[in-house]
Amino acid sequence: MSSLPLAALQQSLTDHLRDPQHHQGPQDVEDRRLAIYRDLIYNNIEGFIAGGFPVLREILNDSHWHAMVRDFVAQHKSQSPYFLEISQEFLLYLQNERRADAGDPPFMLELAHYEWVELALDVALDELPPKPLADNSLLDSVIEVSKLLWCLNYQYPVHLLGPDYQPSEPPAEPTFLLVYRNRADAVQFIHSNAVTVHLLQKLQSAPSNGRTILAQLAVDIKFTDVDRFVALGESILLELYDKDVLWPVT
Repeated sequence: MSSLPLAALQQSLTDHLRDPQHHQGPQDVEDRRLAIYRDLIYNNIEGFIAGGFPVLREILNDSHWHAMVRDFVAQHKSQSPYFLEISQEFLLYLQNERRADAGDPPFMLELAHYEWVELALDVALDELPPKPLADNSLLDSVIEVSKLLWCLNYQYPVHLLGPDYQPSEPPAEPTFLLVYRNRADAVQFIHSNAVTVHLLQKLQSAPSNGRTILAQLAVDIKFTDVDRFVALGESILLELYDKDVLWPVT
């Protein structure tokens, strides 16, 4: 029986399980028993993180990866008790607490965010309404954008990163991606461009008539032939309608 008060015993055990390298376990508890819990906690957390960030895991060597995950377990104070949110907690650790390490690739934070988005959209509680028929031209309808669409902008081409492609510097042009969940509950990615993202962000701010929003966008980007731009924009609206990204509401 330990001579420590219960609260002190619990704190000693917790400190040890989170960071066994720097905190000894309770002296009255056999290390063989502590090892069971050390392995159980770390292996479960590491497994969820590796599953949530598969490309990042593949890029980093074993020693670097496990040192980073162990630092996360030791340092990060998670705000959620749910396993499904471990990936979000790990992303917060990378964004706010990760100490600079020469072995971290320069694109690590962007890649981690890109990989986390897929899980976040997959478990999002929002549901899409039944798909309305686009009987009338989308140009003459008020357009609404899915709540399950994220417009993303990265310095690095995160969708191309992997063991065989790890740029040391970002390319001259940023990468624009549309990530969304469709009515089949599948998360999809579209490599997009600044103009389409700007269009969708305007519609996310407030649903608008298709023709009106495209004409406004033509002015925004200084495209002088407004009618041609609207015609080109209609094909984009139709493509995004087919993919469950947007739909007419009137």
